[in-house]
Amino acid sequence: MRLEFECIPYILDFKFEAGTSRGVLNTKTSYFIKAKSPRLPGRVGWGEAGPLPKLSLDYWENLQEVISAYALRFEELDFPEKVDDVMGFLQQHVSNDHPSVRFAFEVAILDLMNGRTNLFAEKNTQTLSPIKINGLIWMGDRKFMLEQVDQKLRDGYDCIKMKIGAIDFDEECRILAHIRSSFGPDEIILRVDANGAFAVGEARAKLDKLAEFGLHSIEQPIRQGQWQEMAKLCEESPVDIALDEELIGVYGEQRANLLDVIRPPYVILKPTLLGGIWDTQEWIDLAEQRNIGWWMTSALESNIGLNAIYQLTSLYRPHMPQGLGTGQLYHNNIDSPLTIESGFLSYSERENWVLPEK
Repeated sequence: MRLEFECIPYILDFKFEAGTSRGVLNTKTSYFIKAKSPRLPGRVGWGEAGPLPKLSLDYWENLQEVISAYALRFEELDFPEKVDDVMGFLQQHVSNDHPSVRFAFEVAILDLMNGRTNLFAEKNTQTLSPIKINGLIWMGDRKFMLEQVDQKLRDGYDCIKMKIGAIDFDEECRILAHIRSSFGPDEIILRVDANGAFAVGEARAKLDKLAEFGLHSIEQPIRQGQWQEMAKLCEESPVDIALDEELIGVYGEQRANLLDVIRPPYVILKPTLLGGIWDTQEWIDLAEQRNIGWWMTSALESNIGLNAIYQLTSLYRPHMPQGLGTGQLYHNNIDSPLTIESGFLSYSERENWVLPEK
C-alpha cells in the first residue's frame, strides 16, 4: 500500500507552569503526522511525535526536517496492511534514535487503516472500557501543590502521584504527611516520582523517610545509567521502586539485561520515549516474564497521542491505576471524545474529534 505523509508542528500551551526536577514547562511542541492513501479515499490518519525537552532522544530543533525526510522516503515504499506487519516495517525503517517519530508513524498509519477509535482492530474485539488513572500533582510551592491535591480528591481520584525533587525535600514530606493525615493507605494510593533527582549517597536515607507515608512506589529515585546502584536500592528500599527514565534508549538484548541486573518491582512505560507501540509491548513481555509489574504513562502528548496510548493500554485490561491523565493540561488541546471522570479515563458518547490543519 502506497502512503502519503505531511508533518504539521503544533505548539501546546500549558494552563499553568508545569514544574519538574528538570525545569518548568510553559509550552510544548508536538509534530502531527497526517497520513493518506490513494487506496483509501476520504480517509486520513493522524499520529503525534511529542518529544520532551532534556529527556527524549529525539528532542531536536530540526525534528520537523527529520520527519519530512522520513515522509519522502516512505512515499516510495509499499507498506504492509496488517497491524503487526506495519509495526515490524517501521522497526526496520525508523532509527532507534527517533522513538517519538516511530510512535507517530505507527499511530498515523493505524488510524488511517482502522480509524482512530479502533486503532488495534485486529487485536481488540472488546469494547474499550474505562481505565483507572492516577491524579498527577505538579511541583510548585506548598500552596499550589496542596490545592492540586485537594482538587484531585474532590474529582474522585483514589490514586495520587506527586512529583518531588525540585523543592525542599522536607517541605515535600510535609505535603505527603498532610495527605496521609487525612487519608489512610486503604483510602488513597500515594505514588511519588523523583525523576532521578536524588544523589546516590542520599537516596537510601530519603527512601527511609518517604516510607513513613505508606507509599505505593517511587519512580526513578536516582539518575538513570547507574545499574548497580539502582539494583542495590531496589533490593534494600523500604519503598518499591519503578524504573522510568532508566528504560530510555535501551534496545535489543540490553532490555532483558537491564531487568535482570536491576530487578525492579515495577517499570513505567511511555511509548513516546521508548520507541513506540512495538517497543512498549516488548517491554511488557519482558517484564511479565520476570513477574515485574508495570503501568503505562503518557508523556505530555496531546489527545492524539493519548488516544493511542489509552487504546494500547486497554488491550491488557489493567487493574492497576495508569498514568494517562495528562489530556487536561493544555488550553489548546485537540478536541476529542476522551474524558476523565472520577479517576477513570474513557470515551464519551460523542466522537468529537477536531483535528489541526495548516
